[in-house]
Amino acid sequence: MTDAVRLEREGNIAVVTIDNPPVNAGSIAVRQGLIAAFGKVAGDKTVIGVVLIGAGRTFVAGSDIREFGKPLADPQLPAVIAAIEECPKPVIVAIHGAALGGGYELALGCDIRIATPDAKLGLPEVTLGMIPGAGGTVRLPRIVDPAEALDIVVTGKRVPAPEALKLGMIDAVTTGDLRAAAIELARSPATVKRRLRDLPVRNGDPARFETAAEAAAKRNLGRKPVEEAIAALRRARALPFGEALAQERAAFQELRQGDEAAALRHLFFAEREAARIDGVTPDVAIDVRRIAVIGAGTMGAGIAAACLAAGYETRLIDIDAASLARGTARIADIAAQDVAKGRITADAAAERAKRLIASTKLADAADCDLAIEAVIEDMAIKRRVFGELDAILLGHAILASNTSYLDLDVIAAATKRPESVVGLHFFSPANVMRLLEIVRGAKTGTPALATALAVAKKLGKLPVVAHVGEGFIGNRIYSAYRRECEIMVEDGAAPAEIDVALTGYGFKMGPFAVWDMSGLDIAWHTRQRLIAEGKAPARALPLLDRLYEAGRLGRKTGGGWYDHPAGTPSPIVAAMIDERRRERGVTTAPIPAETIIARVLDAMTTEAEAVLKDGIAARASDIDLVMVNGYGFPAHKGGPMFQAALERR
Repeated sequence: MTDAVRLEREGNIAVVTIDNPPVNAGSIAVRQGLIAAFGKVAGDKTVIGVVLIGAGRTFVAGSDIREFGKPLADPQLPAVIAAIEECPKPVIVAIHGAALGGGYELALGCDIRIATPDAKLGLPEVTLGMIPGAGGTVRLPRIVDPAEALDIVVTGKRVPAPEALKLGMIDAVTTGDLRAAAIELARSPATVKRRLRDLPVRNGDPARFETAAEAAAKRNLGRKPVEEAIAALRRARALPFGEALAQERAAFQELRQGDEAAALRHLFFAEREAARIDGVTPDVAIDVRRIAVIGAGTMGAGIAAACLAAGYETRLIDIDAASLARGTARIADIAAQDVAKGRITADAAAERAKRLIASTKLADAADCDLAIEAVIEDMAIKRRVFGELDAILLGHAILASNTSYLDLDVIAAATKRPESVVGLHFFSPANVMRLLEIVRGAKTGTPALATALAVAKKLGKLPVVAHVGEGFIGNRIYSAYRRECEIMVEDGAAPAEIDVALTGYGFKMGPFAVWDMSGLDIAWHTRQRLIAEGKAPARALPLLDRLYEAGRLGRKTGGGWYDHPAGTPSPIVAAMIDERRRERGVTTAPIPAETIIARVLDAMTTEAEAVLKDGIAARASDIDLVMVNGYGFPAHKGGPMFQAALERR
């Protein structure tokens, strides 16, 4: 054995326990220990069955992150699973917490799988740029319908134990003592060796599988791990077990060393690093129990819904009673959708509602530990709100602004406690989007920043700290992206051509389609403010002005860059573009897709490097997290800074 694995006896049952805190990651020590343990029990004639279980709060939550991107040391996981399968004694795996990736593949190597009701199981390798590499694509379709197996592998979703039981991923769910139930099962005369490798692939509707495969490939256009996962599941049906297993492993090893896996590993480690701020420790954060959200519009209602979902007592405040009513209705609708989708129970939704107080009086925020301002993007209004909050909030309370562009230091100056002011820039819809830009003003104190980070964690958000600057990290870079796209329209590319090129690169939506969805008036007002402040770029781009003046504000007005609701190219816009090109008096030509992509990446990277140089972002990886999680940059590309680093290699 090793320190990470221990072998014990319960009479004639051997209990093999993985004990590698905090999440029992499948490290080299775990693999060595399992090989030794199963080698020992295999030859012990006094043992009639084996239980494999995890110590602590989980079974095996995945691979050891210290091995990411490095050559794998022997014994590797397939050898461990082979030792379990070769053991002549039936092996019952007892799962609590999580069995993910290699952890679930380990479970698939056992003969019987039982789990607690709260356990979660899955094969998330595709989300890390790989495919399962220890038999996941070959064993799973032997117990799960192949079309369902494809969905599990391609999405990388975590399947709750009750659903996993229905699908066939596990054999039983136990509500009693997990270890005792597994031992009892191991002792049962009816329990025999049942290797999945000896079973045929389950019968399923081939047409259903192909339809699912086609849809998955379309959703993940150009993603090699998805293509390889589909191919591996097809091989599981067509080839002998051993041959399919070997080809799966070869594909896994190749993908593991590829650019996509490197990009997703980069983002994985970037998330861990983002919340680490020099000199800021959790112990200085204040204890937040009540949160006030000022402004009941779409953003304010979404923020309040997120706060309620996290367990906070929440005040939603808006001086306009009609706006407040619409905001509370949105919150109720969000909870109802969560119930309908099975995310929460009806009782949990009712409990959330009890923690919400809606009011038209700012004074009702007086007993809150944190106030989040979410009013319109107008400096005068925000300063007035902050001045009023400063006068009524308790001395320890934190004041936060949801501003996406404005100078937080100017807002903080409206209070007598600028050290307690921080930016919390949520992304819409605030109850869904993970990204949360935390803005650190010139006078923001360590307790305020630590509190913001703690609240972000409780909200389930991904926090990235930025310093004060126009648009902070994300909107500053996004503005450069938008500008370059508008320049390319003037230079010869149609909006639809740019959208097609960028969706082909991996963006879920093209930029012009996104802008029509969010509303062109937002960008127009921002540009007018920058012009008034003398901050506008030298080259004028009047097309946005002309669309605004024509009342073409996007989907909400039936037309923007496209005609809606169909979202088709607009002859009116095409005429505007032609007129603008004639005004410039330059020769235009079509722009190839690869040039469109290169120009967009260059614009993003150039601005991102300026953001780093200006000290707005602390790390290049922070920029990548913001652009991937807030602005649709494809995660499998790693972010603009990661791509720039690849180009320099």
